[in-house]
Amino acid sequence: MEYESVVLIKQEVFVYKIPPRQSNRGYRAADWNLAEPTWTGRLRMVSKGKTLAVKLEDKLTGALFANCPIETYPGVAIEAVSDSSRYFVLRIQDDNGRTAFIGLGFGDRSDSFDMNVALQDHFKWVKNEEQIAKEKEEPQQQLDLGFKEGETIKINMKITKKDGSEGGSRTGAKKTGGLGLLPPPPGGNKIAPPPSASSPSHQPSGVAAGTTGQSDWGEFTSAGAKPQTTATTPSKTNANWVQF
Repeated sequence: MEYESVVLIKQEVFVYKIPPRQSNRGYRAADWNLAEPTWTGRLRMVSKGKTLAVKLEDKLTGALFANCPIETYPGVAIEAVSDSSRYFVLRIQDDNGRTAFIGLGFGDRSDSFDMNVALQDHFKWVKNEEQIAKEKEEPQQQLDLGFKEGETIKINMKITKKDGSEGGSRTGAKKTGGLGLLPPPPGGNKIAPPPSASSPSHQPSGVAAGTTGQSDWGEFTSAGAKPQTTATTPSKTNANWVQF
């Protein structure tokens, strides 16, 4: 079931009696008696399904003055004049199917602009509905995405591995201070490790100190000093001394 909906309402419009068209150049509002309109009332544009009509009605009573069914726009049912954007020519029709042409005018340009927009929106919607219905009726061609006989396909896949070795190298770089220094090449000079405590070449610290002192004071000890060996001989007068 189709319902009638109101598309546009303008509270004041003017109707004019127009002379017959003299040529194919179009209608001109300057040829009308614009100062004395034939009728003044309300315009109401209504739609029912895909049909659209402009109804001219009395402001107070709502009585119908003229009805203009519109099949297409632009078309013969409603046509703009050539010298103004506020005036149009309507083809009205009575219940018996008889038609006549009258002039329609607006007091403000914005009102005529609103009527143009309402007409365009309605017939744009009608065109979209017809396109949808046409697509439903016509069988759609289905795409065949299967492989033909003997047809092959080649896929190149690049896989990046992220294992523990990659993460360890990044951690080691952070521990060195972030300078990114590389280790020395193999085969370079190596520092010898310190001698262990069990090595035979290790000497007590006292002996090492004595050797150092002898090298520093050798000139003074050689002039009349007793040999170093006598210092280590135990004295007969003091038997408590211990030989080093």
